[in-house]
Amino acid sequence: MEWTSEGVIVSVRKYGENSVIIDTLTPTHGRHLGVVRGGASRKMAATIQPGSQVKLEWRARLEEHLGNFRVEQLESRSDMFDDRLRLAALSSICSIVTFSFPERMPVAELYNSTLNLMDTLNTGGDWKPLYALWELQVLEEMGFGLDLTSCAVTNVTQDLIYVSPKSGRAVSRKAAGEWMERLLPLPSFLRNKFETANNEDILNSLKTTGHFLSSWLATSLGERKLPEARNRLISRLENKKNYK
Repeated sequence: MEWTSEGVIVSVRKYGENSVIIDTLTPTHGRHLGVVRGGASRKMAATIQPGSQVKLEWRARLEEHLGNFRVEQLESRSDMFDDRLRLAALSSICSIVTFSFPERMPVAELYNSTLNLMDTLNTGGDWKPLYALWELQVLEEMGFGLDLTSCAVTNVTQDLIYVSPKSGRAVSRKAAGEWMERLLPLPSFLRNKFETANNEDILNSLKTTGHFLSSWLATSLGERKLPEARNRLISRLENKKNYK
């Protein structure tokens, strides 16, 4: 069995004396692991790291085997490595991928969104709204999408500023009434990606996506806790001196 594809490395762990097992995200083979012989060498260090875009050649005797990778670097994305906030975002992305995505399930659309987000991180663009929208897309891809199109109570489509923590549906300002303190925030850019988002909007959006990542997705995976890397990112975002 063999195939060739592009992919992005999302985690690396030592395997034996000189080899590593890399966890990659690919457009057609989904999340896929394999051994890189000699991957622990200094020569391979710049290539075998999370966020690195690579050409992958995978071979195994049987499809269900772990198999071996040959790896060629296409893009290092190393420009972000001297920025703690952007590096924290990369770590959160990679940890959510390994936490959420089943192995070998194709996720072509989410793969493209992940690459776009990583590229924006690397170039220093406005990545924070993209990150929040990416978490929303992860929920959708994993079968836990939110319905933000109309109010769960009245079906109106205007002035939707809350999300029900139980149903995952939007709630309008008027319909919220006395329950508003129990509802989650719905920043407007989550419904319209062309809307601008300030720092408060970003944190509010991550509060909402975090609730459903934890209560819906993580619960479906066996009461697991969300990756600590995500918590570290939010802690850095809450520290205003990290904002640019």
